[in-house]
Amino acid sequence: MSEVKAYGAADPKADLKQINIERREVTPRDVKIKITYCGVCHSDIHTVRNDWGGSKYPVVPGHEIIGKVLEVGSEVSDFKVGDTVGVGCMVDSCRECEPCKHDLEQFCEQGMVGTYNGKDKHLGGHTYGGYSEEIIVDKYYVLSVPENLDENAVAPLLCAGITTFSPLNHWKVGKGDKVGVIGLGGLGHMGIKFAHAMGAHVVMITTSPGKAEDAKRLGADEVLISKDEEAMKKHANSFDFLLNTVPVGHDINPYLSLLKIDATMCMVGAVEPLEPVHGGSLIMGRKNVAGSLIGGIKETQEMLDFCGEHNIVSDIEMIDINTINDAYDRVVNGDVKYRFVIDMESLRN
Repeated sequence: MSEVKAYGAADPKADLKQINIERREVTPRDVKIKITYCGVCHSDIHTVRNDWGGSKYPVVPGHEIIGKVLEVGSEVSDFKVGDTVGVGCMVDSCRECEPCKHDLEQFCEQGMVGTYNGKDKHLGGHTYGGYSEEIIVDKYYVLSVPENLDENAVAPLLCAGITTFSPLNHWKVGKGDKVGVIGLGGLGHMGIKFAHAMGAHVVMITTSPGKAEDAKRLGADEVLISKDEEAMKKHANSFDFLLNTVPVGHDINPYLSLLKIDATMCMVGAVEPLEPVHGGSLIMGRKNVAGSLIGGIKETQEMLDFCGEHNIVSDIEMIDINTINDAYDRVVNGDVKYRFVIDMESLRN
């Protein structure tokens, strides 16, 4: 084992601060990574503050990891020392159940092992994430980063990126489709970029008129203010797909009226109860409400390759690790465009 510096929280009320954690020795299947950048996800905050219950302390968050390969095990041939690689939301799964066999490790029937707060089968206890100097990961869960992309802005693709790419890819969004992206934040801004690159006619759906200019800069063709009843009526029954990125429980009934017959609204933001759905909104049009959770390793690599082809990265604000507690408060208050990324060199100084 080796000891490395990290940032973690001791309990739900505690600020994140520097601590030391242990990393396992490199096994034949492992890749040892020097972490250069780590994105800040709202899930990090929920876990640190135990909003969802079940958090294990100390919590060391971070599942949007970019770094350089320091060492590889004897059975690793896909990566070499010096490669730029990524690690996303999971670092293990059973790889034997039906979802795993179909490259859907995020839905592993035994439960995927999260990059942090998961069960650590090597050292016991729980896993520690990317707010640290180094991480050691089984080769299967390590991703190649296209050379043409800015490394620091790639980090959020490992969660915010795949969370929005996966449903757009699964429902085969393409040229000629009218796609609505509901909510303009860390997820929504990536949804716009991906849908635009896929050739869709993209409509940003928001309650905030002030976000219109930025939405169009990101690739939206139109902006629909959902509080404008006349505008909503004008767009009724016209969308092929809706990507709902709103991160809290809300009323989805008004959005269902926007869908065409047989069309789908996919939820990716609200991991909590929604307001009651009117059954007639679904029945009258055979409409669908679905959900989606990140993507499997194969699809995540496809997403990174797609980003390389279309030069897509996240819009970020770079921070030092010692400002992370302030950054958390800003995320909660919606004061970031659109994703914080930690320069992990600041942990080594």
